[in-house]
Amino acid sequence: MAYILNFRSLNIKSVPQVGGKNASLGEMINAGIRVPPGFAVTTGGYLYFIVKTGIKDEIFRILAEMKPGDISAQDTASSEIQQTIRAAAVAPDIRAEINAAYGELCESCKVEALPVAVRSSATAEDLPTASFAGQQDTYLWITGADQIVKRVQDCWASLFTPRAIDYRIKNNFPHEKVLISVGVQKMVNSRAAGVMFTLNPTDGDPSKVVIEGSWGLGETVVSGSVNPDKFVVDKIIMETTEKTISTKHIKCEFDPERQEVLDADVDEDMQCTCCLEEREIKELVKMGKIIEQHYGRPMDIEWAIDRDLDFPKNLFIVQARPETVWSQRKKGSVLGKKTGRQLLMEQAMKRIKLPK
Repeated sequence: MAYILNFRSLNIKSVPQVGGKNASLGEMINAGIRVPPGFAVTTGGYLYFIVKTGIKDEIFRILAEMKPGDISAQDTASSEIQQTIRAAAVAPDIRAEINAAYGELCESCKVEALPVAVRSSATAEDLPTASFAGQQDTYLWITGADQIVKRVQDCWASLFTPRAIDYRIKNNFPHEKVLISVGVQKMVNSRAAGVMFTLNPTDGDPSKVVIEGSWGLGETVVSGSVNPDKFVVDKIIMETTEKTISTKHIKCEFDPERQEVLDADVDEDMQCTCCLEEREIKELVKMGKIIEQHYGRPMDIEWAIDRDLDFPKNLFIVQARPETVWSQRKKGSVLGKKTGRQLLMEQAMKRIKLPK
């Protein structure tokens, strides 16, 4: 397939073809991390689309005529470009490749109409020196090849949202140099989901892993629409040192009757219930440490727990990107001059109770 690559075949060298987000999924699969299976529509597929349909020149004409610094002009340009992309017909050969890849994914998962997440992955995303996360669109719980093609086209259009255009202008990224790939990934039927940092994002402490989670899909945590449960775990002794259980009033979930993802009320008896078991916390930390070691830097990770599977096969990593706040600061020892062994011994001594 000319414009489709399976996640299993991807690695960090694949960034020009599939963007940072999809390349990262391939890296993690090859490192032995549980990642929902899927495939990427390459940046070549996007380029072929805008050239084959004849809209490439129109897109860059609109951008060239836009007045720098004029927010209203950027909004107008964004609207025109996105309408142009959505109105163009996707070439039959790209449509056929997506259809075939989706069929293979359904067959491998033994589900006739497998629900998938359709996520954008731009070539300038998730680089250690910049944070582009969230600038392009994601669509959840999509079924059927025709709907996937439609959402792929929507992701292509989202390369030109007002926010994305403005960010590229302010950071001197030429529009024509930024391409977009789209990942199509098996949907996790999430009992709980959230984020994990392999350092403490509050103070930059690299000896800690911080996990935040809530019921349902992870969008409520990522968007900040719910106060999540929070767990601070010591990397060395693998012990939870802080645990905050929040009141989680809402959850994001798929409504089968309305066929869409909605916010729903959490049952009263579950609102103040911890969303993770202790063994799940430890397993997530293990996965986080493997990912951090693989990349050689602190990571910002999104995870999900599948309600249909048993532990530990129910834990999945759905995204991972370099942490960009503390990692770019001048390196200094948060722990002082103590070694990991010294810290471990200190923790052990605290647990020794001397007879009175």
